[in-house]
Amino acid sequence: MSSVKSFKPEFPANAGTKEYAASLDAADPLASLREKFIIPSKANINSKKLAKPGLSSEPCIYFCGNSLGIQPKATARYLEAQLDTWSSIGVSGHFIDLEDSPLKSWQLLAEQAAGSMSKIVGAQPEEVAAMGTLTANLHLLLASFYKPTATKHKILLDWKAFPSDHYAIESHIAWHELDPKESMVLIGPNEGEYKISTEKILSYIDQHADSAALILLPGIQYYTGQLFDIQKITAYAHSRNITIGWDLAHAYANVDVKLHDWDVDFAAWCTYKYGNAGPGAIGGLFVHEKHGRVDYSEGEDAPKFRHRLAGWYGGDRSVRFKMDNKFKPIPGAGGFQLSNPSAIDLACLCASLSVFDETSMADLRKKSIKMTAYLEHLLLKDTSDETRPFRIITPADPESRGAQLSLLLKPGLLQNVSQKLQEGGIVCDKREPGVVRVAPAPLYNTYTDIWMFVSYFRAALDETLLKN
Repeated sequence: MSSVKSFKPEFPANAGTKEYAASLDAADPLASLREKFIIPSKANINSKKLAKPGLSSEPCIYFCGNSLGIQPKATARYLEAQLDTWSSIGVSGHFIDLEDSPLKSWQLLAEQAAGSMSKIVGAQPEEVAAMGTLTANLHLLLASFYKPTATKHKILLDWKAFPSDHYAIESHIAWHELDPKESMVLIGPNEGEYKISTEKILSYIDQHADSAALILLPGIQYYTGQLFDIQKITAYAHSRNITIGWDLAHAYANVDVKLHDWDVDFAAWCTYKYGNAGPGAIGGLFVHEKHGRVDYSEGEDAPKFRHRLAGWYGGDRSVRFKMDNKFKPIPGAGGFQLSNPSAIDLACLCASLSVFDETSMADLRKKSIKMTAYLEHLLLKDTSDETRPFRIITPADPESRGAQLSLLLKPGLLQNVSQKLQEGGIVCDKREPGVVRVAPAPLYNTYTDIWMFVSYFRAALDETLLKN
């Protein structure tokens, strides 16, 4: 969450017109960033054939960046540069920086990506590593940070954790021959609510302070879109002597976070959602500098460092190829690396990061708050709680949400409404039993997109209700 208090934007009486939406687009200082992306066409998203991008076709309305972001135009150029490096100089691509290439040598490519990602997550470059995938990175971090004892063995997590997080936590507890029923503590909302208040999370920390070894929470809860108060919860966990980590899958490249300043112990994220690095793209992790130090006070051959599941790519480059099996970890998050990372994956990640390098998370967040508020305004306009066939379960406070609004439809509406949106050239996702997740991304979506979505959505609801 941003340290600067943000206030929900207000909109005039004519905000429900397409002309007003167009005026917002015309005044948008980040509007040119949309040209950095390939927007899928309406024709292609409903086609069953592999097709080239429909550059001259009408673009779809893509509100699914919370699941998979769209392709930056730079991706093809960065991939071509990597392939040309491989084809022209072979193994030397590991060590030679080629002129006119946007990419560093393969040995330095992960650091190139980490440098740009560190600005997105509010970290020092050495606190970030581009590596692995989200769940694999969570496993590696849990192996290092979850150190249960007979008295402190519990892990606190949210009630509706993404399945991978739940499985990872459950498996680490079982690995230590503990019972997940005793060592997993799920924090849920009050009856009839969806938001988990910060006060309730803090109360659970108090309740389990003497028996908790670790807390792992999502920066943004994937189902409801709630943004947790990372700064406050982290500080409180530390005041009770509990290590805390964050899954930033839905927060990375979505909201403005300050992992270093907020003293977060560790974090992990994927890069294919708001980060636009491609399906299954290489992930990222953060380890605070205090946990990444390497102490050589007892000699070069006896480094002291935080235990982790180590691999040779976590070793210092200066001795990496000595092959003497004496592990000298890179200080910081880089020391958690395992294997030679895929240069192709890193090329895609660096391509997407080249767009983020042209702006800032503060500016993106400012636009996102306005876009999400406009979406909310149009959805609720001229309706009432009694007559509205859906409920917004994402918190109304801009400080407690990112770019996503989760719309809980009344029973029996989800399938038909989702189908109608798809037929209308609108891409957003659904979560059973009744939620449509709508995520306008400030990098490439427009206010006109939002206006058109609400028009289609209301028409789909009306048609479905008539059928029922």
